[in-house]
Amino acid sequence: RDVLGSRGLGDVYKRQLIRSETGHDAFIMIDQEGGAVTRLPESCINVPGSMALAATGDPETTYLAGKLTGEELRSLGVNFNLAPSVDVNCNPANPIIGVRSYGDTPATVAKYAAGMIRGLQDGGVLCLAKHFPGHGDTSLDSHLTLPCVDKPRDELERMELAPFRAAIADGVPAIMTAHILFPALDDSGVPATMSRRIVTGLLRGEMGFTGLVTSDCMEMQAVQKFFGSVNGVLAAMNAGVDLVLLSHTTLLSGEAAKAAAEALQSGKLDRKEMEESVDRILAAKAKLTAVPAAAFDAEQAAALNDKLLRATITEVHVPKAGRPNVGGHPLCLGCQVYRTGLVGNVVDDVQQSFPVMMAKALGGDGFTTPIDPSEDEIYEWVRRAESYTSIVIGTYNGHLHPQQLEMVKALAQNSGKPVTVVALRNPYDLFPLPESVYTLAAYEYTARSTAAVADVLLGRHAATGRLPIATPEQEAQ
Repeated sequence: RDVLGSRGLGDVYKRQLIRSETGHDAFIMIDQEGGAVTRLPESCINVPGSMALAATGDPETTYLAGKLTGEELRSLGVNFNLAPSVDVNCNPANPIIGVRSYGDTPATVAKYAAGMIRGLQDGGVLCLAKHFPGHGDTSLDSHLTLPCVDKPRDELERMELAPFRAAIADGVPAIMTAHILFPALDDSGVPATMSRRIVTGLLRGEMGFTGLVTSDCMEMQAVQKFFGSVNGVLAAMNAGVDLVLLSHTTLLSGEAAKAAAEALQSGKLDRKEMEESVDRILAAKAKLTAVPAAAFDAEQAAALNDKLLRATITEVHVPKAGRPNVGGHPLCLGCQVYRTGLVGNVVDDVQQSFPVMMAKALGGDGFTTPIDPSEDEIYEWVRRAESYTSIVIGTYNGHLHPQQLEMVKALAQNSGKPVTVVALRNPYDLFPLPESVYTLAAYEYTARSTAAVADVLLGRHAATGRLPIATPEQEAQ
């Protein structure tokens, strides 16, 4: 808040300069989804992420989280939040969506996204639904390469497209496109962002969307590596995208703007369509200008946000023996937080260590383990566990780093101590574990989530969350 809240003469001057040069306010955009994807500092009110909020079982929580986020962003001068994700995380191996999704069914996603969309707008900011037509069924990250969702149109309708249809019906003002191939929707070999069949034909034509269409960042490798960012920008404009985003490189933005101006002059871009895009952009800006920023009470918001967070902690499995007593001297293990992908938060991996924070809260010893512990390291922890009353382990994307789960299994089967495992990101980590292990889903790797989990383990607070994705047993039924 100290960094972003200093809205002095410089900030006022910039806004006045933009108005004097363009006649309009600027869109000031941010990726503030909550949870795993936040851009505000810790001094601000960073709400829980999508899957965590869905775990509360109450769609009203997404409305409250959206309204809190919108009001705070507006108080800081930000007026357009690039959220929420309405991707259905139907592929557990998805490396980039996971807890950024509200769940693994279209109905769950649509129900909880509706509250967030309404809350952000009531909080005074524009928002969007992303990543159209859907990024939930990929095992690749479009920041790094070009994924493909190769399933029939009827399956896309039932799964990927359904939450976008619901968001349009709920009045979402904007939709962001995905850099993903969808052969059933366009077999020309270009990703959705660059596909006229998908943007203009499907989204505008068949689905009747009349709001703003934005691209994901055109510097992501799905575009830059395979097509070139500037070529991608022109293709996206031709496809029908209103706002084409270049998020990092000013020089590249200038090159793309120059290329777009030349293409418009030469007739390679349709002038009428460009004017229609400008009209949509200006209409959205006028709507923002007409909504005054609400007063933001940071202290009250922080208290409400803490209640939201504590309601997300989810008890996933209780052994037949019940929730274990951690005892007076638990062994706390787990890797340090790390950046799981380019869209994730930039993290302080020195200060943010679950085992150290948890040991302090529980009165035990905490040791940071590797992301992929070796067999020898696992054996050593089994040996050292003998002198402790219990074991508490934090996993972080353990379903994608299975040696973390092998360490859990070895300790559960060979240490003779009760074991508790906390999933600090995706709860898929918790499914393949022995029956004797007590498991909790925290959905995020932060100091506040660690404190909330510690209170559950100490009996100070109940874990009332409910898992918003199916377990393997439920899927088998």
